[in-house]
Amino acid sequence: MTSQKYDVLLLGAGLANGLLALRLKQCQPNLQVLLVDDNTQAGGNHTWCFHEDDLNSQQHHWISPFVVHRWPGYEVRFPHLMRQLDLGYSCITSTRFNEVLHSELNEMLLLNQTVVCCMPDHVQLASGKILQARVIIDGRGYQPNSALQIAFQLFFGQEWTLSQPHQLKRPILMDATVEQKRSYHFVYTLPLSPTCLLIEDTYYTDDTLLVIEHARENIFNYANRQGWQLKILEREEHGILPITLTGDFDRFWQHRQPCVGMRAGLFHPTTGYSVSLAAFLADALTADCTFSPEMLPSQIYYFARLAWRHHCFFRMLNRMLFLSGNADQRWQVIQKFYRLPQEVIARFYAGKLTLADWVRILSGKPPVPVLTAIHAIFTLSSRRRAS
Repeated sequence: MTSQKYDVLLLGAGLANGLLALRLKQCQPNLQVLLVDDNTQAGGNHTWCFHEDDLNSQQHHWISPFVVHRWPGYEVRFPHLMRQLDLGYSCITSTRFNEVLHSELNEMLLLNQTVVCCMPDHVQLASGKILQARVIIDGRGYQPNSALQIAFQLFFGQEWTLSQPHQLKRPILMDATVEQKRSYHFVYTLPLSPTCLLIEDTYYTDDTLLVIEHARENIFNYANRQGWQLKILEREEHGILPITLTGDFDRFWQHRQPCVGMRAGLFHPTTGYSVSLAAFLADALTADCTFSPEMLPSQIYYFARLAWRHHCFFRMLNRMLFLSGNADQRWQVIQKFYRLPQEVIARFYAGKLTLADWVRILSGKPPVPVLTAIHAIFTLSSRRRAS
């Protein structure tokens, strides 16, 4: 068996590790870094989006090569509310992500290689090759953990070329006028070109059951109702995002390999968006003038601990959404939220709510039974576990 040694070994070429690898090269160019993935292209088959206020100006600059679409705003649709919001929205595709990483990282990117054994200071590939490193960071996606009590966001998306222009000028982030199907059900649509749409069938639900054939049928019927003439199916994507209700942070991190991204629980607890936390973590880990690889595990841990504390309000909102009222009435909670001022909505997505924002979100008559809402707020455990 052959062996090679690196300063930093990154397992999984997804969003978080891809951005971290890029920033390590830009900010710490003398390091020997290797990004390893078992897929044939970095990023897999995904679409990542973020809101303009999610990132600072410096992050917008260095992440811009990954961005393929920008829109000046978006719209939402509910049974009793239709609203356009002038809040910038951007999109990263896995195709562009892969292209940029290949261009920027070159020999730092090793694809189509499966890790069969991972230890604190080395990994073994299926080929028998040993990769040694001063620090190994795992970014291979979300891994269920009994320390977290969660619900789920399920989505199935199709990218279609249309036979006629669709006339959409901005994304539809949520169209909850569709049948709710015992969950918070909405359709998410991105206009990628005048004749190309990404349409996703999305559910906030209590389990992980997503029937692909039903989702395909829902998308087809939704497109017909909008008058969109579907012509060529370009690709499909699907996923399951955890929605954190509560948990034990210390137990979650106990005896844990240093990790980032979804595996580290670094995602917006309510929406599942992850670009912002991935970018801020990449900057936090690479900007220190006294940088050394051995510092990375403790820096990741303290970053994650701060994020966990910062997100306590969002976990409380998640409990209100999932533990109070009927599942097919959850749309009322989201509809009420979207009546708030634009600046509050922007801070919500950016994870930068103020105390005054907390009050505004919780004020007024709740769209769910009061007693069950109060019970949900103070619930710190439930029967739901990571799965």
